[in-house]
Amino acid sequence: MLGKLSGWDDTIVALATPPGVGAIGVIRLSGKKSIEIVNELFHAKDLTQQASHTLHVGTLKEGKNILDEVVVSLYKSPKSYTGEDVVEVSCHGSPFVQEKILESLLKQGARMAKPGEFTQRAFLHGKLDLAQAEAVADLIASNAEAARKSALHTMRGGFSHELQQLRERLLNFSALIELELDFSQEDVEFADRKQFYQLINEAETTTNRLLESFQLGNVIRNGVQAAIVGKPNAGKSTLLNALLNEDRAIVSEIAGTTRDTIEELINIEGILFRLIDTAGIRQHTSSDIESMGVARSMEKIEQADVVIHLFDVNDEAVSGEWLVANHVRDELLAMGNRQLAMVNSELDDHTVIANDKSDKFIYVGNKTDTIGSEAAQKKFSNIPGAIFISAREGAGIDTLKKALAAHVLHGKSQPEGTIITNARHYHALQQVSLSLMDIRKGLDEKLSGDLLALDIRRCLHYLGEITGEVTNEEQLGVIFGRFCIGK
Repeated sequence: MLGKLSGWDDTIVALATPPGVGAIGVIRLSGKKSIEIVNELFHAKDLTQQASHTLHVGTLKEGKNILDEVVVSLYKSPKSYTGEDVVEVSCHGSPFVQEKILESLLKQGARMAKPGEFTQRAFLHGKLDLAQAEAVADLIASNAEAARKSALHTMRGGFSHELQQLRERLLNFSALIELELDFSQEDVEFADRKQFYQLINEAETTTNRLLESFQLGNVIRNGVQAAIVGKPNAGKSTLLNALLNEDRAIVSEIAGTTRDTIEELINIEGILFRLIDTAGIRQHTSSDIESMGVARSMEKIEQADVVIHLFDVNDEAVSGEWLVANHVRDELLAMGNRQLAMVNSELDDHTVIANDKSDKFIYVGNKTDTIGSEAAQKKFSNIPGAIFISAREGAGIDTLKKALAAHVLHGKSQPEGTIITNARHYHALQQVSLSLMDIRKGLDEKLSGDLLALDIRRCLHYLGEITGEVTNEEQLGVIFGRFCIGK
């Protein structure tokens, strides 16, 4: 594949560590002249004569000017990350020192690497497939345990192995069916149709399982937006502080203190939650600024994946009816929220909105320290699944955290194995699913071998798109262009 693409026979260089001051910086080169280029600046020994996977200490010099004392790591082709000769120069972490070394390496004939070009070369040299290459970027970007585990599983070939097994079996059947075409006059079958049905069943099961994992995968990759909403003085800011275990939001008894949304990140059971403390929701306020805060709260409710609906267990205006059907619904309708208006256009029944939005809302009664948890549960016993806490005392916070994680994971523990987190993979798998349905339909209708072969080839095409057997230079540019420079 490498030979089909232009501009891949030169040597690239880039800073592989984050920019800025640090203890060390690592400058990476890849290409057939990597060792030769560094050797021009490194005078302690002849690097071209050294073995692969060795470290060498010495100074880099440009003429008589010493650039830095460094450690040079050698990785010779093909036993390197990219499959080419790779050299890593570990220098001191001064941005000025790093820049001077880069300038000298460029003068010796290297060029600056493009984003993701090292990993792209690894793909083009067959060191990893396209799904694995994309997982490298996901692993670098992971900021929670679930994201790390999912990316590492894919990077190590778990996802690719499943697809490769399926692809090989389909290829075998495709070859047998196409062989039948060569003997069409003799009316023979080389491909066992019963075994073919079994293969399609297994392929559909695998594909559907992967497609179903995308909802969780999207959460793992992008995190969960969780909006904390409710009336003024329900304790939303206190709850945010309790969840974070720090004083992030200003807490006051004065209604309308929170005028704008406050967002913070928290890791709960390996899932990243973006907690959003919103302005208190009430219909009547004389403050234009508070009104703007309420408007933003409404936007956050609509955008959020999860809504923590907080209410004060002492508030006599809040009954045991579905809370969202009271003040939150009224505010949303008053502000012209069309989606919610359509839900409630026929009836004013509380259960209408509760049933339509209950998958998004978690109801939390706060300030149980004033009346007791048991009394609060009895008072609001007709709110299924309600959680009762005291944000000020920290009571029930762990229960709420577990409920948030269970809400996202649908009550299940994090599944092992492949989880689809990449939209490109998801769309390709959708096409694989459609192709499998067409193959099954063709078998049911006893279509001729040439038509079955077409459907199988289409299925193989989309499987190949995921792992990179089927690709083009433009597509690779888009994929690897999202990587950081130096990887």
